[in-house]
Amino acid sequence: MKCRLLPTVIFGLTASFITMVAAKADVELPAVLDSHMVIQRDQPVRIWGWADAGEEVTVTLGEESQKATADGAGRWLVRLKAQRADGQPRQIKVVGRNTIDLEDVLVGEVWIGSGQSNMEWQLKNTTGSDEAIASADHADVRLFHVPKIQAKEPAEDVNAEWKVCTPENVPAFSAVLYYFGKRLHEELDVPVGLINSSWGGSPIEPWTIKDGQSGGMYNGMIAPLTNVAVKGSIWYQGETNVIQKNGLLYADKMKDLIEGWRKQFRNDELAFHFVQIAPWSGDRYEPGQLPALWEAQVATLKIPHTGMAVTTDIVDNVTDIHPRNKLDVGNRLALWALAGTYGRGGIVFSGPLYKSLSIDGKSVRLTFAHADGMKSRDGKPLTEFQVAGESGEFVDATAEVDGNVILVSAESVAAPVQVRFGWHKLANPNLINGEGLPASPFQTSGWRGGTGE
Repeated sequence: MKCRLLPTVIFGLTASFITMVAAKADVELPAVLDSHMVIQRDQPVRIWGWADAGEEVTVTLGEESQKATADGAGRWLVRLKAQRADGQPRQIKVVGRNTIDLEDVLVGEVWIGSGQSNMEWQLKNTTGSDEAIASADHADVRLFHVPKIQAKEPAEDVNAEWKVCTPENVPAFSAVLYYFGKRLHEELDVPVGLINSSWGGSPIEPWTIKDGQSGGMYNGMIAPLTNVAVKGSIWYQGETNVIQKNGLLYADKMKDLIEGWRKQFRNDELAFHFVQIAPWSGDRYEPGQLPALWEAQVATLKIPHTGMAVTTDIVDNVTDIHPRNKLDVGNRLALWALAGTYGRGGIVFSGPLYKSLSIDGKSVRLTFAHADGMKSRDGKPLTEFQVAGESGEFVDATAEVDGNVILVSAESVAAPVQVRFGWHKLANPNLINGEGLPASPFQTSGWRGGTGE
């Protein structure tokens, strides 16, 4: 049971009276339920907390009141009707032995941002940060930053608070999550609540729960949130798993992560949009490991309600594992959410993603999803295509757009059998579609990738 402890020495009172007073604990709520929070619209609202065992707690939201009785461990939970996003702030009243009033509660969309340092990366350290911070006065966008903590068992609470998005509150917040949430707020015209729970340098495993086994970061930084109704999560992680040489195994790890979170949040359709990690020249990426993890990430698109933002074209310094352009990353994730999660028609949400190969004499015909208007982003010939024959030796190839197909060939390869594109850790290819979104790196031999169609 969670309670505020009384002082250990109170002069003039008997020990028995002290014991009796200490046993009478105030009703308390977890940190994620507080004034200025955002409730996920159109989903039942769960309000929970702690009180004395057997104590009755009443929760009122608008015209509705529900009661619960704290169990033997002092825990209680009530379920309230789903709320519409009508632009009006709500008050939530929780009454037990004491009364808690939550003010300025909004109804809208709630998203979690998680992963390692590129998700954690603060807005103040990004390209264009001065202007972005100065203009970050969004009364209907709310920020919740979970501190870094690992736990051996699933924790019940975190030490954080909801804050209104202002130029004073946003500088140290996740840049990717902020830009993502800002775009959703602008497009959907509803309040948006953003929960940042990320840790630089972390592999995927500590964030995962599977078969009752949970990692320390999941326990300390995600488990306390799982009673909150959320629309989805954005995820920017994988660099550490490249260093660990996980390669294609990362696809299975992503599956475990997504399925585990969906089970714990009680939502089989919990959206999960992620970033295909950026090229990096560092020696800790051994040859072939980054492309293999890219393929694992594209394979994750076969899981329903997922999306992937490609970043090969927005790396300003390939020696820096932390690209400073987080605006485009957040916006590209938002495109997937708007099109897939919110069903907005007419939105091109992905760059070209490889689908199939066919041989046409000395040429290879490649088909793609999200291919309308394919072209070179810089007006120069398409780059970073390679072709190989039966020997498996790849050579640089010429690639041309033919409608929604790419024709690839090389003079020295009379009988091509496979192609690869941007298949190295310094990749910076120039193939985009008509909306300017970049194609993902790929290779055609036994390709496991999905397309998100």
